[in-house]
Amino acid sequence: MFTQSGRSPSHPRSRPHAAGITAVASLLPEDVLTSDDLQREVAGRSGLALPARLLTQATGIVSRRVAADGVYASTLAVGAARRALAAADLDPLDIDLLVFASASRDVVEPATAHIVQAELGSRAHALDVTNACNSFVNGIDLARSMILSGRAHRALVVTGETPSRAVRRAPADAAEFRAGFAGYTFGDAAAAVIVEAVERGGILDVDTETHSGHWEVGGIPGGGSRHPRGDAYTYFQGDGHELRGVFEKVGTAVVDRTLHRMRMDWDDFAKVLVHQVTVPYLERFAELTGVPADKLVVTVPELGNVASASIGVQLDRVFDGLAAGERVLFVGLGGGISIMTMVWEKS
Repeated sequence: MFTQSGRSPSHPRSRPHAAGITAVASLLPEDVLTSDDLQREVAGRSGLALPARLLTQATGIVSRRVAADGVYASTLAVGAARRALAAADLDPLDIDLLVFASASRDVVEPATAHIVQAELGSRAHALDVTNACNSFVNGIDLARSMILSGRAHRALVVTGETPSRAVRRAPADAAEFRAGFAGYTFGDAAAAVIVEAVERGGILDVDTETHSGHWEVGGIPGGGSRHPRGDAYTYFQGDGHELRGVFEKVGTAVVDRTLHRMRMDWDDFAKVLVHQVTVPYLERFAELTGVPADKLVVTVPELGNVASASIGVQLDRVFDGLAAGERVLFVGLGGGISIMTMVWEKS
């Protein structure tokens, strides 16, 4: 790890008892694309006769932000990272672990974390974490683990999501439109948090449940060894109804376990931050779990599905209004399929 001077500190690393989120920031691209405008574009380029306001009515998403030409996943991540560092009054050289945790990336190799680090001017240990829409929460958990083990002192976890570029704007036919329908929920965004040792509170609990047998339900096939090239594989593929069915089949066991293990109920949380895909998805989650509507931070009608940035954007919107000792439950949902919970108490 490095201090602000860039030199390794002389004192040995200690193993703290708790690690927590001490600063947060988010960044949204300036360009706004409404669902109605997106539908008109798709219909115009494909020649499909689509029902009026189909995308808006089916998803509850009115608009989303889209990154402009020349703006990449790393560009958004760097913007959010600078805001988080400023909020914590830190220099990039005060960070000794940089985790880029996102479903998007600039290139297949090297890790996008290096592109972010080069732009920031940090000298931290830098790496990527990728697990679909759970990437950011996974990145926070990794940072926490490395801090608790004494491997790191202060971490910057960032995500930059540009899933709007995986949306098929000119489907060949109705079948191709249906196959990529879930992609029309996507919007772009970024978020960043500082994770470090805290005297009280912090991240109190983490739980996960993974059902990898459903990995083929939805995703972007291209860019790996199966389909290294070809435009046909660069767009998100997956039926939204099927994806929702899998999540409902998996159920709320991990949420129930967390509440039982922590001996908490919904009244113990100031807010519940849930990954948001569509309005019907969010309403169904509330119905299945019983979480009160006033505990949720609803962003999906305005921003769409911003992949792993979803929980970070929500946290940024409520962070300053939380008092020390108040607790927040994160609930991540990711393709693969994975479900993740994190209980965090503001220090």
